[in-house]
Amino acid sequence: MYTLYYSPGTASMVVHLALLEIGAPYELRLVDFDRDAQHSDEYLRLNPRGIVPTLVIDGRPRNESAALLTMLAERHPEAKLIPPSGTPEREAWLQWVVYLSNTLMSAYRFWFYPADLGMAEHTPDVRAALQKKIEAVWHLLDAQLAKDGPYLLGATFSGADLLLTMLMRWSRNMPRPATEWPALKQLADLVRARPSWKKLYELEGLSGW
Repeated sequence: MYTLYYSPGTASMVVHLALLEIGAPYELRLVDFDRDAQHSDEYLRLNPRGIVPTLVIDGRPRNESAALLTMLAERHPEAKLIPPSGTPEREAWLQWVVYLSNTLMSAYRFWFYPADLGMAEHTPDVRAALQKKIEAVWHLLDAQLAKDGPYLLGATFSGADLLLTMLMRWSRNMPRPATEWPALKQLADLVRARPSWKKLYELEGLSGW
């Protein structure tokens, strides 16, 4: 049994999707941001950084969404969210998951939380620079998918596509959303058609893109 501490539409989304894809039993516990529950003493004992997600695995709290995706995929190889160890496909999977975590997730952090840059709100130059950085990732990934897609590993769906689609969703209110790149939109449409995506929306009360 797993326990996932989550907030709808946040970085916990990819972990929830992975749990649904795997089909393992789990319990959901909402971390209510409106009540600042992420900074409560109870939650900080599980996650001292006061962020989501936290996944309790056999009584051990673990965090970092890309790492949790990897842990779940490795613990449940039958779900085929990660290729077998020692294969070229496994190498490519790790490359893309680390790339997405290091580039997009860090850039998004500054996009959504200007206080992390020491400012109340972005200056026009900083906002433009962050937008350019994020869109450069979309250009690279769209070219990759157009060449070898429709998924990050070619013809085979994997957990890396769940992570990418979550991150594409975060761009929906940006000046140029990720779905304006055709190969990225194709991948997003494929993932959004999966039962796990639809079930997550039902369970987390999400709507739209």
